[in-house]
Amino acid sequence: MKVILQQEVKKLGKKGDIIEVSEGYARNYLLAQKLAIPATTSNVNQASQQKASEERKQQRALDEANLLAAQMSKVEVTIGVKMGEGGKLFGSVASKDIADALYAQHKIEMDKRKIDLKDAIKALGTYPVSIKLHPEISAKIQVHIIAK
Repeated sequence: MKVILQQEVKKLGKKGDIIEVSEGYARNYLLAQKLAIPATTSNVNQASQQKASEERKQQRALDEANLLAAQMSKVEVTIGVKMGEGGKLFGSVASKDIADALYAQHKIEMDKRKIDLKDAIKALGTYPVSIKLHPEISAKIQVHIIAK
């Protein structure tokens, strides 16, 4: 029996896949648990339209991420920090500080988890920081750490 999966099922497939399974498995498990629907012609057409719509959404998100990456490559952020004796920072600069500075200086709202900072910044200088805009796209910005 052919069915269209309504959600991901381990070892069978992902949402929207049309698969062939035994009649008993389909009727007693997949259809009963609402994990799948029968693969009638109208259901197949609807599933293909949903899949095409989802692909368009993903393509639009990818295009927006590319555009944002081009704009972000020109962005520079300056963060003023307190200095102790001997040129040492009080504390360090973390991804949350960079996200706050991005919003304050450029009105770009960025989640701190998307800012890829290997280690916290603990010295003055200029650092390249990578920001994940999309699973496939990241942008680099320059972060300047200066003394207040």
